[in-house]
Amino acid sequence: MRSGRQGSTRYRARKDSTRTVTRFRRVAFSIGVLMAVIATSLAGCGTEKVTFMAGFKPQANLPFVAAYVAQEKGYFTEQGLVVDIKHSTGEHLNLLMSGDVDFTTADANSVLKRRVDPELPIVAVALFGQQGQQAFVSLVESGIQTPKDWEGKTFGYKISVPPDYLAILEAAGVDRSKIQEVRVGFDPRILTEKQVDILAVFKSNEPDTLRGLGFDVTVFDAADYGVPTLGLTYITRQDMVDENADTVKRFVRATMKGLEFAFANTEETLDIIMKFAENENREHQRFMLLTEIENAASPLTDSNGLGWMTAQQWKEFQDSLLQYGALEGSTDVNLAFTDRFLEGIYDNGKLEWP
Repeated sequence: MRSGRQGSTRYRARKDSTRTVTRFRRVAFSIGVLMAVIATSLAGCGTEKVTFMAGFKPQANLPFVAAYVAQEKGYFTEQGLVVDIKHSTGEHLNLLMSGDVDFTTADANSVLKRRVDPELPIVAVALFGQQGQQAFVSLVESGIQTPKDWEGKTFGYKISVPPDYLAILEAAGVDRSKIQEVRVGFDPRILTEKQVDILAVFKSNEPDTLRGLGFDVTVFDAADYGVPTLGLTYITRQDMVDENADTVKRFVRATMKGLEFAFANTEETLDIIMKFAENENREHQRFMLLTEIENAASPLTDSNGLGWMTAQQWKEFQDSLLQYGALEGSTDVNLAFTDRFLEGIYDNGKLEWP
């Protein structure tokens, strides 16, 4: 009798053990299938390729920097993107519209102009320049201290008379008829050679170049006179916004992470910039970087996050351009930009990562 009971007990134990092993194998199999699905999904994200084309040569323009840092620090990879970074020779907008490029850079002025004529379906998805790129300089030795001092002097502009210049004249009560205006192109030495007295410049570029030549300059910024100005943006096509919203969101998230890094790590950011801009002067790149960082920050970005923009900003900017003849017509600014991706990556001004 005892032997029978022991045999029965051993049988039940083996049966229970078999059931336990079977359940364990089923659970392990389910977990393995789930992990395979996740891995496959992540692998698919990781092979998504996009092309970003910076709008000029390699240098420390902030939209370029954000992409450089996102590439070098692995932020694109963490967002499941493989990004091919290219630099434009002037065809970046055409390449964007043809689909050969997915993201590029453009001044806010250009965005509005192209939306008006030829009605290109381009959309700004992040705003780097909370103030415009342009400024105006005079040599300190000239004694020109205020815009009113421009009267009786010669003003040199690059291609066309800038609306910011006209806005300053009006804000400061300057008589334009007393200023000689000449088209001079892009060489800032025309100022040091005294061919002009006031020169239109990119404020993150020529002021440092002129100082490097041994000439101190006075800088006039339209924003200091209450003029609404905006600077560089990231743009993409409307079809990318409509059909590939998740890709756009991940690109914006990764580059805003890169921008945050640049704000906090000047020297390492410069190291990264110099990998792309090997032939450029590091100290000039420092000036460009720090100037553009200053112009990328505002109470708006402090509250909402870097890259932020609003319809009010775009509307006031467009109204100013219209007032000074820089646009042939108006457009619905809500078509020219979208903040949906910025809203999707920030929570009370803090970037959600990853």
